[in-house]
Amino acid sequence: MQPASRSMRLHIGLFGRRNVGKSSLLNALTRQQVSIVSAQAGTTTDPVEKPMELLPFGPVLFVDTAGLDDEGLLGEVRSGRSRAVLDRVDLGILVAERGTWGLFEESLLADLKARNIPTVVAFNKHDLHAEADLPSLDSVEVVAVSALDGHGVDALREALLRAAPADHFDTRHLLSDLVPPGEVAVLVMPIDASAPKGRLILPQVMAVRDVLDGAGLALVVQARELSRALSSLKGLPALVVTDSQAFHSVARDVPDSVPMTSFSILMSRFHGSLAAQVRGTFAIEDLRGGDRVLVAEGCTHHPTEEDIGRVKLPRWLTQKVGEPLRFDTVQGRDFPADLSPYKLVVHCGNCMGNRREMLARIHRCDAAGVPITNYGLAIAYSLGIFDRALRPFPEVQEFLHALRA
Repeated sequence: MQPASRSMRLHIGLFGRRNVGKSSLLNALTRQQVSIVSAQAGTTTDPVEKPMELLPFGPVLFVDTAGLDDEGLLGEVRSGRSRAVLDRVDLGILVAERGTWGLFEESLLADLKARNIPTVVAFNKHDLHAEADLPSLDSVEVVAVSALDGHGVDALREALLRAAPADHFDTRHLLSDLVPPGEVAVLVMPIDASAPKGRLILPQVMAVRDVLDGAGLALVVQARELSRALSSLKGLPALVVTDSQAFHSVARDVPDSVPMTSFSILMSRFHGSLAAQVRGTFAIEDLRGGDRVLVAEGCTHHPTEEDIGRVKLPRWLTQKVGEPLRFDTVQGRDFPADLSPYKLVVHCGNCMGNRREMLARIHRCDAAGVPITNYGLAIAYSLGIFDRALRPFPEVQEFLHALRA
């Protein structure tokens, strides 16, 4: 059985001052020695991630961070990396030492609330300060714990369950809501240099699984076999999904009456905000020669000769605009703090990230006044098949009509 990808896990972050016992508490929660523990403040220098199964949540990803009160030039770097984790956690644990609650903790809690991150406050070191009063905090559950002797750890798990975002327990669909039970989804998966040898990329795996979960039928083909595959079916498929790079040839082979989209656009709906990125796509019309475009990739794969983000997408956008553009590319967590130099951000489907991180990036673009779109949306727009690629999604049709009114 394949483990759940990090993008599908509930992300739980531990935040607080140095030496309040965040790492010790993480070790107690996971019952494993995940983080190095020391009496010396500042032992954790970079965020430490631990994927595990935490019932009844299922797969989660704990993120232990360096103390946000770190000092000095290096301390500022560590603190900055820890604060960046706030953009991608679904649930927060604010760790404080029992008997200590001040302006620092108030400010951190306010930051978590401002980001709409459900939070539990864990007062650690109960074994040393059992007599100290616990403050009463509005709308936040408070738990006294001891990472040393295990006091309150089970209560903390229960508090996390109560605080968890409700939509974590909702079922989000990648495409099974578009494919009725018993109907066929044709999944076009080119096998090229960008595909991991012997494997499929994550959105393709997710699509196959989601079709099966919805009691649909998945027909997996390469682009060159698509026409023959369609003719072999007794009827028309409910949906055709393609790798965005093959959009042009797939659109040519698929009857216009058959709904068609791409894996990247499905990921925009699943992990981000399809409406926001559809809106951002129209900014392509405003691009002029010399404008800077940021291409953001959630993963850190090694670029290939015909890399989509560095070669194909820039080529298609340049052809659409008709003038040379300037492209910057970032990978993984390296999303710029200053977006003002850019006229457009084009993001991948973010299959290696999670929804909160993607929504945080969309929010940052909106706050900076910089439109953001998605690989599949930008490619479909550049190739003149934008409307067709969005036809499977009734929820954006009215939105599209309003944008063009």
